[in-house]
Amino acid sequence: MRKLWLPGAAVALIVLVAVLAPVLPLMDPIRQDVANRLAAYVPGSPMGRDEFGRDVMSRLIWGARSSLAVAFASAAIAATLGTALGLLGGWFRGVAEFLAIRGADVVLCFPPVLLALLVVTLLGPGTGTLILVLSVLYLPGFIRVSFAEVLSARGQDYVEAVRALGARTPRILLRTVLPNIAGPVLVQVSLAVASAVVLESGLSFLGLGVVPPTPSWGLMIRGARATMEQAPMLLVWPCVALTITILAMNLLCDAVRDLADKRGGGGAPKLRLVDRLLPGLFPAPEGPRPLLDVQGLTVEIAVPGGIIRPVEDLGFRLDPGRTLAIVGESGSGKSMAATAIMGLLPPAARVAAGVARFEGEDLLRMPEPARRRLRGGAMAMVFQDPMSSLNPVHRIGDQVAEAIRAHRDVPAAKASAEAVALLRRVGIADPERRARAYPHELSGGMRQRVMIAMAIANKPRLLIADEPTTALDVTVQAAILELLAELRREEGMGVVLITHSLGVVAEVAEDVVVMYAAQVVERGPVERVFARPLHPYTRALLAAVPDGDVEPEGIPGVVPRPDSWPPGCRFAPRCAFATAACATPPALEELQDQAVRCVRWRELSA
Repeated sequence: MRKLWLPGAAVALIVLVAVLAPVLPLMDPIRQDVANRLAAYVPGSPMGRDEFGRDVMSRLIWGARSSLAVAFASAAIAATLGTALGLLGGWFRGVAEFLAIRGADVVLCFPPVLLALLVVTLLGPGTGTLILVLSVLYLPGFIRVSFAEVLSARGQDYVEAVRALGARTPRILLRTVLPNIAGPVLVQVSLAVASAVVLESGLSFLGLGVVPPTPSWGLMIRGARATMEQAPMLLVWPCVALTITILAMNLLCDAVRDLADKRGGGGAPKLRLVDRLLPGLFPAPEGPRPLLDVQGLTVEIAVPGGIIRPVEDLGFRLDPGRTLAIVGESGSGKSMAATAIMGLLPPAARVAAGVARFEGEDLLRMPEPARRRLRGGAMAMVFQDPMSSLNPVHRIGDQVAEAIRAHRDVPAAKASAEAVALLRRVGIADPERRARAYPHELSGGMRQRVMIAMAIANKPRLLIADEPTTALDVTVQAAILELLAELRREEGMGVVLITHSLGVVAEVAEDVVVMYAAQVVERGPVERVFARPLHPYTRALLAAVPDGDVEPEGIPGVVPRPDSWPPGCRFAPRCAFATAACATPPALEELQDQAVRCVRWRELSA
């Protein structure tokens, strides 16, 4: 905040003096007094008189009014239109991107003076014409800056988290993306305002801007040119005013940018798109309708060499009131499958086959508006890294309230009160004060509790948690798991938990699914799978458990690439029990109790 004081005070003083010019005790800036022409000092005119005997100080202040009005108006118009076009082009791509970027390129082809001459010839000189010219000149800069920042921000976890809450596109762009690109846009505004002051002076100097006798710094420099040997100060005063104004504006906007970055914890984190979301995994039997039922789900990704399938022919089921844990190595497809179910696949991926029924409705064939209403409402999720999933430029309470208002039409005050209550419910001490904090001001465990509060804000029937305890220490991990279990009992939710830790699975889950190379290799009740695993991969996981915990990456061998997956059992290249028969489908078989096992399970059990 201290960096704002000096430049902020300087800019405020300059603007205030310019705005108050009509009420200040100044001489008439256009009244001529030929008798005192070029006088260095006249009572009431401490800066002297110009070549027509007009008061220099009065014209300097009124000139600031003209120059700043032109600069701020043109920068505001360019910033508004350019940022809007950049937002639309960066978010929707395609035709919107082509129109925005190619339009900016066309404008950049025109030299500024040539464009000004063209417009002045068509419309005539004047302040309005000058504002139009400068707005067009600065429009491409705002388009390109906002377009580039939107491309970077749209892949961030906090944007995906808001999409998962079911927020509409305009709300995402205005309340999530726009605040996070405000820093670069502010810097561009500072450059545009400072540059517009200079360009206004230059164009007015050439006779293409403000029309005499209206005071302008450019006109003052133009008039002083002919008499600079006789009265050099006539040239110095407007140049000094220009220098001070431009320097103060640049320092102010740099300070505002630094403040925004500080509140955002150093700005929006430039991280990769982590795997997120998750689905449970059981083919549906006859009986009560499951909460989540997926059959034959296949996801394809187009790559330069062809098509790969990170998820292939998955079938799974989650019943209400139960916790299903999904275990598998990184890249096994568990999070990609859930991303497909939630409708958040990356552009290069698509659902090639399968159904995903949530309470009987197929999510994969549901219109996006209907699916968006479910996300964050009936279905919610907790992401792995709360620091990157929480918006760095919004306060905690505002983000929780946003999750509420995305699905319920409640006043802002009521949503804020509910947000505080939710923070208290998830165990955050002093929730009123914490609601006013920014994400970087909270610990990792508290940030995860905030994510849980956002997830349960609308009483979901399905809660998905993607590695919710990976980055936490053991004590905080236990508290978060206990909180999830408590919320499940109180709300009757179905919970899907993605984790690498078999210790966590044993503690909180009733059912477990083991995935390897895009397929389910084993599933069933936790007690049975832990006591009598029916697939070599599961046995290898359990054999590597140190004191009840394991990281799947600890299994010897290298996971085969998706484009080189063998037929039959994909674990065969790393399996100590594999024979030539394992390379021939089928390598897995279904049991009546919804379990999956290796076809050679009898030999494994011997």
